[in-house]
Amino acid sequence: MFSITVRDHVMIAHSFRGEVFGPAQRLHGATFVVDATFRRAELDADNIVVDIGLATRELGALLGDLNYRNLDDEPAFAGVNTSTEFLAKVIADRLAERVDEGLLGEGARGLAGITVTLHESHIAWASYERTL
Repeated sequence: MFSITVRDHVMIAHSFRGEVFGPAQRLHGATFVVDATFRRAELDADNIVVDIGLATRELGALLGDLNYRNLDDEPAFAGVNTSTEFLAKVIADRLAERVDEGLLGEGARGLAGITVTLHESHIAWASYERTL
């Protein structure tokens, strides 16, 4: 399996509901380093997994929709604990939609999967892996 990874970051604010979250139940900020890994079994006709420039652009664009937002105020996240794991899935699913729309190029239609990893710090991160 071949893969490429592109990286960006996003800064959000949010709070959690539930005793398990302790002090994180209060409004707080988070800065995530975001890695998006694209996989395929065989390289495309250009001998690439996906166009790195397009992958970088589309990751940045979708993170721009979240950047500097209080997720508690966003209708798409109403009543949801926006955990790191949950946000990794949201980003992976939104990238998959962009692949389906052709925004990562026609060659991206041959991708097998996407993994999104959100790094909370240098010692903690969460990932979501999905097929395409």
